[in-house]
Amino acid sequence: MYEHFFQCPYCWEEISMLLDTSVQQQTYIEDCEVCCNPIELTPEFQEHELVGFSANDIEQ
Repeated sequence: MYEHFFQCPYCWEEISMLLDTSVQQQTYIEDCEVCCNPIELTPEFQEHELVGFSANDIEQ
């Protein structure tokens, strides 16, 4: 697992998420630990190193 810090696209607070490095590219939804809004996370790993990451709101 890899801990990554980023800014919530809703409340702009810095939060952290644990990311699974065993999957090269994935997209999933997690709630912000501060404001509880859903965030679409898209991490990309190569050889267990984070090479790309996006955190987007899911317009409701």
